Amino acid sequence: MRPFIHALLEGAADVPVMREILTRRFGLTETLHFDLHPHNGKGKLPENLHQRPSERDRTLLHQLPAKLRAYADLGQEVLILVVVDADDTPEAVLLNELDAMLSALQRRPPRVLFRLAIEETESWFLADPDAIAAAYPAAKIQRIQKIDPDAVVGAWAERIAPHMNFTHPRSPSLRKLLDSLVAEHVEEA
Repeated sequence: MRPFIHALLEGAADVPVMREILTRRFGLTETLHFDLHPHNGKGKLPENLHQRPSERDRTLLHQLPAKLRAYADLGQEVLILVVVDADDTPEAVLLNELDAMLSALQRRPPRVLFRLAIEETESWFLADPDAIAAAYPAAKIQRIQKIDPDAVVGAWAERIAPHMNFTHPRSPSLRKLLDSLVAEHVEEA
């Protein structure tokens, strides 16, 4: 059975690409099959994972333990997808921190998937020069193709998301996200 997805995202800039992935690649309908929850940046995990989060700090990692506790009773038919930018943190280190936080929670949802964008979700756009060319015909594609897609900081283009290739993405971190969603049975057989 296809799970309902609550996608917890760092910010509004992540919404267009996640919406495209879930609607175009997986054929899902927003509100029927998934909800997108953008935050005000990445932030950091709170020292006390069991404490109520500050109302002033609306960052993803600060709010994450409380949100996961709140989703604890939703059951196996719900997938909590957390997409966070690795930024300068090594992938393994950040995943270990997130897994340790999840394990430390007494109440947590049964299905949580952490996926990282290496460096940031906007770098996924640079991994798809055809999408950039479709959105920005005057773009210098030759320059973009020389860039390692998961090594770019500061790349952003909202108009690119509708043109992205989700079948054979060049970005390894985007490919991991897509493969993980397939493994979670997001597609109906």
